[in-house]
Amino acid sequence: MRKLALSIIDFFYPPFKNWFSIGTFRYMASGGFTAASGIIAYFVIYNYVLHQQAVHVNGYLVTGHIAALAIESVFTFLVGFTLNKYLVFTQSNLKGRIQLFRYGTVVCTNILLNYALMKILVDGFMFYPSIAKALITVVLAIFSYFSQKYFSFRVKKNV
Repeated sequence: MRKLALSIIDFFYPPFKNWFSIGTFRYMASGGFTAASGIIAYFVIYNYVLHQQAVHVNGYLVTGHIAALAIESVFTFLVGFTLNKYLVFTQSNLKGRIQLFRYGTVVCTNILLNYALMKILVDGFMFYPSIAKALITVVLAIFSYFSQKYFSFRVKKNV
């Protein structure tokens, strides 16, 4: 399965080889797939699962767009870690549990940033939630790339 996925991604690499390394291109492809699947999942959850309605959780009212974000985040966590570990950052010599913990740390940071930015854009500036989610995804993708490359899946230098 890994070889098939890499052959598909690598097939589209030649036009971009002057701008990106193969590793960066694979990250962009995997991240793009994760982001696109997250946006689609968010749209489906917000519109068809939650019906754009707020949810009551343990006596608290959670707005529909934030509840959809929470549900979608679990899905994208699993997809993103799997693609990063097995397709993109395969040279990392950190143990899998360390990678998972660090990846989780970066994802939690992204969730908090996602939450804050969704509250600002949707509740403050009245953006439509799906559009706000797409804009935030682009900004956080850049942050994530550097976090994953130099923190979650870094390669230890031999001393």
